[in-house]
Amino acid sequence: MLGAMIDLRSDTVTKPSPVMRRAMADAEVGDDVYGEDPTAHKLEARTAELLGKEAALFVPSGTMANQIALMLHCRAGDAVLVGEGTHCMVYETGAAAAWARVQFSVVGKGGLFSADEMEAAIDPDHDHLPRSRLVVIENTHNRAGGRVFPQAEVAAIAARAHGRGLFVHLDGARLWNAAAASGNSLALLAAQADTVSVCFSKGLGAPVGSALVGPRALITEARRLRKMLGGGMRQVGVLCAAALVALDQRERLVEDHELAQRLAQGIARDTHWSVDLARVETNIVNITMPEGTAPSMAARLKEAGVFVNAMGASILRAVTHRDLSRVDIDQALTVLRDVQ
Repeated sequence: MLGAMIDLRSDTVTKPSPVMRRAMADAEVGDDVYGEDPTAHKLEARTAELLGKEAALFVPSGTMANQIALMLHCRAGDAVLVGEGTHCMVYETGAAAAWARVQFSVVGKGGLFSADEMEAAIDPDHDHLPRSRLVVIENTHNRAGGRVFPQAEVAAIAARAHGRGLFVHLDGARLWNAAAASGNSLALLAAQADTVSVCFSKGLGAPVGSALVGPRALITEARRLRKMLGGGMRQVGVLCAAALVALDQRERLVEDHELAQRLAQGIARDTHWSVDLARVETNIVNITMPEGTAPSMAARLKEAGVFVNAMGASILRAVTHRDLSRVDIDQALTVLRDVQ
């Protein structure tokens, strides 16, 4: 048993740093529902600039950002084309059916897909079929193991989608990781999307918050939808101050990716489990084990002091983040070797 628990469940488990806490305590605030919070204004302007878009809106969660995007682009009954395992289809408690009232059409295998696969999935324009209206690209893709969506394919998908009259939403909850891994700027990664969601509490270490980014007219309408969904907040600058600090600490993500490589290589070298090293591109490691054993193995590892998530019957997911060190990863590998 380790003396301290090592939490590899997600990059959302991080605690605010002392610098963040001071920024939160000192934040200049106002009533954001009245549009009077200066720190919220600063965060939204900076986020929009980083992503090369006209405007941004701070929201409590990535789920709300994605759901507002669906509501902006779609009408009830429309079809949304997504990769297998996409977050807004799998992990948002059926919100797309409840609020945007859309249905999903899965494209390709494993989360990533090609422009050809996307175009083949567009329903013909018949009155007895749902209208294909929106394509959602998740970058990086969570269930695919934090893989970076190749930018050339993103551009091709967007061009084909726009040519067929569809909109494109980029679920960029971990777009920061995609930028760090690929060397591409955030603006380049977001260029072809009509709207983009980004998360400040995944990887960057802020305690709360995401943003929806896009054209000013759409973001103005998004503000109304945020209020409708219960996301209108008052002195929200306390949270936005932490997000601004998080944006200044993006360089840490490279270290998170190095820790993921260290973990993945250790598992591949020293355990009987399987890791596809070529697919460990950012901070997520998917560990494959015999069918049906993942949930019980996650429970055994928890007892030994290492938290991971079972992603179905045969996959454990481990995520590196800013609250972990090389020592933590090496200790986790020791436990994994002993418990397997």
